[in-house]
Amino acid sequence: MTPDGTAPLVDPKYSMRDVTKDVLAPMFKFPPLGWHLAFGFAQMVFMIGLIVVVIQMRRGLGILGINNPVGWGIYITDFVFWVGIGHAGTLISAILFLFRQKWRTAINRSAEAMTIFAVMCAGLFPLLHVGRTWKAFWLIPYPNERLLWVNFRSPLVWDVFAVSTYATISMLFWYTGLIPDLATARDQAKNKIQKVLYGTFAMGWTGSTRDWAHYERAYAQFAWLATPLVLSVHSVVSFDFATSMIPGWHTTIFPPYFVAGAIFSGFGMVITLLVPMRKLLKLEHYITMNHLDICNKVILTTSCLVGYAYISEFFIAWYSENPYEQAQFLYRAFGAHAWAFWIMFSCNVFIPQLFWSRRIRRSLVAMFIISIFVNVGMWFERFNIFILSLEKDFLPVSWAYFKPTMFDIGMTLGSFGLFFTLFLAFSRTLPTLAMAELKTVLHKPNAGGADRRFQVLSWPRRTEPGNKEGS
Repeated sequence: MTPDGTAPLVDPKYSMRDVTKDVLAPMFKFPPLGWHLAFGFAQMVFMIGLIVVVIQMRRGLGILGINNPVGWGIYITDFVFWVGIGHAGTLISAILFLFRQKWRTAINRSAEAMTIFAVMCAGLFPLLHVGRTWKAFWLIPYPNERLLWVNFRSPLVWDVFAVSTYATISMLFWYTGLIPDLATARDQAKNKIQKVLYGTFAMGWTGSTRDWAHYERAYAQFAWLATPLVLSVHSVVSFDFATSMIPGWHTTIFPPYFVAGAIFSGFGMVITLLVPMRKLLKLEHYITMNHLDICNKVILTTSCLVGYAYISEFFIAWYSENPYEQAQFLYRAFGAHAWAFWIMFSCNVFIPQLFWSRRIRRSLVAMFIISIFVNVGMWFERFNIFILSLEKDFLPVSWAYFKPTMFDIGMTLGSFGLFFTLFLAFSRTLPTLAMAELKTVLHKPNAGGADRRFQVLSWPRRTEPGNKEGS
């Protein structure tokens, strides 16, 4: 037990040397068959999306199911879904760091990588949705001979600034945390190419006191920057809808509703990624059942918040006595797309309640299946908000049923293929756990060394340049 009476986060028999060896092993050894199968399948699914992109570039947006009035369709549904996943990763990592939550060491690196890849997937959809993708750079304000300037009142421009700023900060936050571990990879590299590559990206890290001092300062600053940025960016994305007059969108609950949903979906995706990853890469000793149990408790809590938001929307629609709002929410629950609403409600509110059972929270199979349902439910949440509100607005003459085509579905699947391809490539080429942080929570960091009962959360300091551990 630790001095504060809690169980150690990592089995006390593991030392710093074990952490280095186990976390770097997937990078320097031939990957297992399961990794190859997963990577091959992800690439196949990604190819479906790539084929859709090629066809769309040749034939235009007419291949999609968008119509009048549902002009945004599946692409914007996918965009907001991936933005939500992307926002959750940095939010999880940064907030847990600021609150000194030691258990973040098991999930922060994967969550940050998830953010980068999800934002990349999200960025594809507005580019594709503008139709002439090669003209998308017109969304960026720059002096030009045509005297063209962007419309700053357009939510599309808000997204350009919000998402690009967020992607930049998230990338820097992720990369800063990687530097000590890249130095360790450089020192443990098996050949010259690996040594050069990891050494280049380690930026000359020596592990000196000066390096650690700069590192601590920079990492903390990025954490402080990222946390409010995540909240503001997701609020801006929600303003795309909340500032309109469309029934079902014109509501002030959207910003907190979107942020809670982002945390909910983010932890759902983290569980989806970590459960197979810890098995494939043999990291069960570092991503323990206690870590996953805490993640599942967060999913349960945010599920209740999301459910409260759903019910509040219905209450406000009834209480406002606005006939258009009331008609919209009745349409969601009992209209032509009611099946989508009930899938959303079941996956996001009912199914996560199973986590009240400790036995289910600590069952790998159960938590993996529930996390899949959470991802499905969050995608349908976006579908309900965007598609159903546009299908039925004010005038019956403008109502139209939206029916996605195989190209809509193919592009959605392709984005999942891209996401998992990138994540699997990450798990093969970079440390999937933050080794430098993980070593700070070991019960006995130096096996056979001094009897140190417990090391508090502080960055390890090394002053010996050239030390093989590197961190």
